[in-house]
Formats: sequence, C-alpha cells, structure tokens
Amino acid sequence: MSGIQPRTSRFEEIPLSTRLVTTFAVLLSFGLFVAFLVTSSILRSSLLTQLDVQLATTADSLQASPAQWLDQQRSDEQLPSQYFIQVDLVDGRSHQLVREDTIKEFGSPTIAELDSQSLATSRQAVTVPNQESGGPWRVYQVPLYNQATKSVIGVLSVALPTASVLRPLEDSIGLLVGTSILLVVIGGLVSWLAIRRHLNPLREIEATAGAIAAGDLSRRIRPRPPTTEVGSLAQSLNVMLAQIEQAFSDRTASEARTRQFISDASHELRTPVATIRGYAELYRMGGIPEANLPEAIGRIESEAARMGELVADLLQLARLDEGRPLHIDIIDLAALASDAAKDLAVLDTSRTVEVIALDGSAASETLACADPDKIRQVLANLVGNLMKHTPAGSPVEFAVGTEDERAVVEVRDHGPGVPPEEASQIFRRFYRVDTSRARTSGGSGLGLAIVAAIVEAHSGEIAVRTTDGGGLTVKLLLPRPPSAVMTETTEQ
Repeated sequence: MSGIQPRTSRFEEIPLSTRLVTTFAVLLSFGLFVAFLVTSSILRSSLLTQLDVQLATTADSLQASPAQWLDQQRSDEQLPSQYFIQVDLVDGRSHQLVREDTIKEFGSPTIAELDSQSLATSRQAVTVPNQESGGPWRVYQVPLYNQATKSVIGVLSVALPTASVLRPLEDSIGLLVGTSILLVVIGGLVSWLAIRRHLNPLREIEATAGAIAAGDLSRRIRPRPPTTEVGSLAQSLNVMLAQIEQAFSDRTASEARTRQFISDASHELRTPVATIRGYAELYRMGGIPEANLPEAIGRIESEAARMGELVADLLQLARLDEGRPLHIDIIDLAALASDAAKDLAVLDTSRTVEVIALDGSAASETLACADPDKIRQVLANLVGNLMKHTPAGSPVEFAVGTEDERAVVEVRDHGPGVPPEEASQIFRRFYRVDTSRARTSGGSGLGLAIVAAIVEAHSGEIAVRTTDGGGLTVKLLLPRPPSAVMTETTEQ
C-alpha cells in the first residue's frame, strides 16, 4: 500500500554528517588501537631480545671463571645491579648472589621449577614468575664445567627482571593512550569541519528544494564543476527544474487562455442567441407585423448562420490546441495561391488579382512540407478577411518564393491597412481592429487566430507588415522539403 512508510533503522535517522564523523572516528580509533598493539608487541619483543643478549653475554663471561662464584665469602654488593645469579652444583649445594635492593625492588625469580639440564643445553632464555608479587624475570642458564676434567659440575642461572627494560614501555602506554584519544578528538573535529564544508552544496540543494516546494519555481542551484558528483547532480536538477517551471508556466498560460477563450466565446454567442430569442418572443407575442415577418425570419437565419460559423471556428481552434497530427505532404504553394486568387476573382470580379514571385517576376513552383487542406483553409481565411476589410476593386497580390531555407507565401492587399500599434494583436482570438463594425462586417474575430494556429502547428511563422503603397501584407513561412533545399544548395 502506498500509505505504508518503509521502516528505517535508528542509524539512518541520524544526520549524514554525524554518521560520517562517527564512522571516521571509529575507524581512526580502530586503526590507532591496531597500530598500538603491533608497535607494543614489536617493541616488547625487541626489548626482550636485547635483554636475552645481555643475559647470554653475562652468563658466558661468568661460565669462563666459575670458581669465583663458588666463593661463599664473595660480597653481593660486587654484583652488577638488578642481576640475580644462582649456582646449583651436582652435589646438591646451591648459592645465590643478588643485591638486597634488587630483591626489594623486583623480588626474586622462581628458578627451582625449571628443568635446568635442558635449559642449560638449549641455551635459551625463558620467562619465569616472581616469587613475590613483582613482575616476571628472564632467566638464562649455562652448564658449569670442571676446568681440569671438563666434566659438568653444576648449572649457572643468570636472571634479570623484565620490568627493568619493559617499565619505560609500560610507562609510555598511558602517554600513548592519551595521545591516541587526543588524535581521535582532533581527527573527529577536523573531519567534522571538512565534511561540513563538503556537504555545504547538498545543504544548498536542500534549501533550494525547500524554496521550490514553497512555490518559488525560479530558484536554481548554483552550478559546480560537472566532473564532481554534486556538480552533476546540480546540473541534472537545474535541467529538471527548468522543465518543471516551463511546464507550470505553460499550464498557467493555458489556463489563462482557456478562461479568456470561454469568456470571449460566451460573450460572442450571447449576441446571436439573444437576437434569435428576441425575435422568437416577438413573434410568439404577435409583436411582428405580417409585412415585417420575412425580414425577422431573415435576421433569425443570419444570426443562426453566424452562430454556426462561430461554433465551427471554436471547434477548429480546439482541435488545433489539442495538437492533432497533420497530414504532411509536399505541396506547391504557387498552385494553392493560384487557386485562392481564382476564388477571390470570382467573389469580386472588380479586383485585379495576381500570383507573382517575391521579387515581382513570374511565379514558379515553390515546394513546402505542409497539410494541403490546412494551407487551403489558411488562404481561404485570408481571402475572406481582405474581402471584409478592403474596398471592393482594390488589387491583391499573392507572392510566393523562398527565404532562409523556408517556403514563403505573402498575401498583399491595398486597403486601409492596420495601425502599427495593433499589428501584433490581430492574431489574437476574438480581436477586432475596428470595434464599430464588430457585429456587421467584423466577423467572429477568429479567422486570423485560426490562420496563426495552423501555421504554428506546421512549425512555421507568420508576420504582418505594411504593403508598399499602403495596405496590409500577411507573410507565411513554412518548412521546405529537404530534397528541395539540397537541390537549391547544389545549384548555387
């Protein structure tokens, strides 16, 4: 169901910047922790190795002169500090040499539990526990030989407390932990500032989206380099926003035109309906004399015909507004202009009607891509318009040719023309230049609007200008067939 909201985790509800900073801080902490473990292990191993080398060197030097260590009267104060030396003879005698301050500070190693014979043979240092509560010791053992017989007379154990070398490392752990915490805090702060800076474009997009949601469709996102993700997103969103704004603008304009169209249509239909209704009521009430009855019926017929013409024009405009497909074909504008000229000559035999080229020479074939029926209707509407608004007998020219890879047809009359300030308005629906003749010779005001709509449906253009010598010229520009354009280019 569309009303059900997808479930989100708590982590997804946290702002993106907070999630990124938290993730970075966790990864940094984990990296520092791993680095601390690896570094501590390497340092510990290196320090113990140095301690073992020191023990082996000392044991080897003592092994060379065992007699002095068997002297029970030897003073322990002559020993190097922190050393613990124990001699175990095969006859069961045992002797320890150690400084009292060493015992007090580090305790003493547990040597009795070691396998002295195997350790003396392998010559490897081992870690043994402390007899007291202190830290462990490293013990290195070597055999003692009788100098005369070369036989084993005992085992020499040399030990050093591990705290003597590991204490600096243990003391630095607190400093390393504090430094790591400080690095995490600084790294988190720097990452927060960096992420906040890099997320500013997204916040700008968020603010723009909020403004657009509030109704400001003109807002746009500041362009950024399209090679970046934010720049590509901003470019796509700006294109989308332009399309949305254009769509809303088109819809608003369409609604305004629809309202105006309905208002104008209602106004135009009200007059003939009121006329027909008025004559019908007069006739029903007996208010029309028998002698005036034919005139009343004629008025009803003329108003009904005008209303029918208006409805037909409205339907034609509605179909054009729907964008119904046209039956495009290759047509000859010179032939269609010639047909329109013949129709005009029949309607007003007093007029001089010519079909010429744009430069005034004889007209020739002018091909265009258009719907032949619609172009005939355009020319018919223009003919009807000049019949209504130009004096009888005034000359008319239909000029055809090409211009900027487009086919052109001009309808030139020599009537009163149109004031320049109103020339751009004559293609509006229900527009009339002379409002005084609106209900007699002015027509419905839709003829030229239909002409403009048909031309625009062909992706063409329409324009008006003053005819040389006075009058009005309506100029139509329509697409030409590609083959005709290529042929003309080759000939040039």
